[in-house]
Amino acid sequence: MVNYFNFKQFTPEHLLITNDFGAYSFVTRKEMREMMSGSLDRNTDLYDELRENGFILPDDMEELARETMVRYRGAKSYLFSATALHIFVLTNACNLNCVYCQAREHDKVLPQKMSMETAEKSVDVALQSPERMLNFEFQGGEPLMNFEVLKHIVEYAECNKGAHEITYSVVTNLTLLTDEIMAFFKKHDVRVSTSLDGPSCVHDANRSNRAGEGSYEKVIAAINRLKEYGIPVGAIQTTTRKSLGFAKDIVDTYYQLGFDSIFIRPLTKLGTAIPNWDEIGYTAEEFLKFYGECIEYILEINKNGGNMVEGHATIFLAKILRGSGQNYMELRSPCGAAVGQMAYYFNGDVYTCDEGRMLAEMGDNAFRLGNVFGDTYEDLVASPVCKTVCLSSTLECLPECAECVYQPYCGTCPALNYASQHNVFKRDARGYRCMVYKGMLDTIFSILYRNDPVEIEIIKNW
Repeated sequence: MVNYFNFKQFTPEHLLITNDFGAYSFVTRKEMREMMSGSLDRNTDLYDELRENGFILPDDMEELARETMVRYRGAKSYLFSATALHIFVLTNACNLNCVYCQAREHDKVLPQKMSMETAEKSVDVALQSPERMLNFEFQGGEPLMNFEVLKHIVEYAECNKGAHEITYSVVTNLTLLTDEIMAFFKKHDVRVSTSLDGPSCVHDANRSNRAGEGSYEKVIAAINRLKEYGIPVGAIQTTTRKSLGFAKDIVDTYYQLGFDSIFIRPLTKLGTAIPNWDEIGYTAEEFLKFYGECIEYILEINKNGGNMVEGHATIFLAKILRGSGQNYMELRSPCGAAVGQMAYYFNGDVYTCDEGRMLAEMGDNAFRLGNVFGDTYEDLVASPVCKTVCLSSTLECLPECAECVYQPYCGTCPALNYASQHNVFKRDARGYRCMVYKGMLDTIFSILYRNDPVEIEIIKNW
């Protein structure tokens, strides 16, 4: 029995075929016709490969049911988890003035902070999630500008968590880091994530304070202090037009700091990135050229004995090589909005996701689920907004995605669709975000296609 599959012409000689399990193969047109007609010689390596990858399925119904159940449950494993990521937006105030700030569209927004009472109510709702393993993530603005409430949330949650296990993380620009804060992070195993856009010439152009002074030196010093103190610290990179000519320098900045991974992120058209787009934005093609340069350079580092991975590639490869569903909110179907993550705003409003609350920062509450002072967790997941984002992000039901060869690995963000097209269902199958993800996957499958044994071993380890 031949399983359902999607395909695309990958090279003049070969088609790439994929199925809903996330498996792939490269075949010629002749081979694909033979597979579909049932005339493919069973005594060939290709037949064995297609059978192993689930393109050819057993005719016995019981065996078929067992095999497809195991494979599909693995590919969609995240659907068996309730809301695990809970984002606490401690303040909308920030001491930096980044050119692409997604949480702020203009300077007229009054700075606000989450109160102790709102913090406790937010924790109470988060702890109603039936998921045992939770992650509480602190964001802003700059969350360290409301450190007392951050402390209170951790201490309050530890006293009231019951059977839950909670990990804590904070997304901070690190410029306000103190010994007191580090001691608290160490005591409670709070993981730190910061933004590092590359060498000083790139980072400072993107991430300066309100006086126009760059933050690079402070960030590097804080990263080194955290490492000396034994506190886990990671960094994320955002690509602007300034970044495009510095692929190797950006990767080197991470590698020389001792990071073994870098997450190459495309710019999102939200917040201050909207009015600044002509200066800092780029086309999908320009970003993908940059992404390809980064990937090839990271491969070279590994070939020369180093150890470095790229974040998007690790997520994609887990699905491609292992058929393992990854709970990365933006690259799953349906997306993780509400059912995978919730964002608790400083005033108690609860949003489907971080992007949803960013739209609220821009004056649009379309992705508001409710408020912690009047709603329970069950109320929030039963919200029509929750149902809408699930429906609009299930790729298997979207005409422009259902027949795409990259559907098993991809995802769509209703909040970003709404921000750019005023519709949670994306209207443009060849839009910016779609082209970016397709191009990233083209890059990864190109490595798999050329089948260099050294490179294959490297990416298997990713």
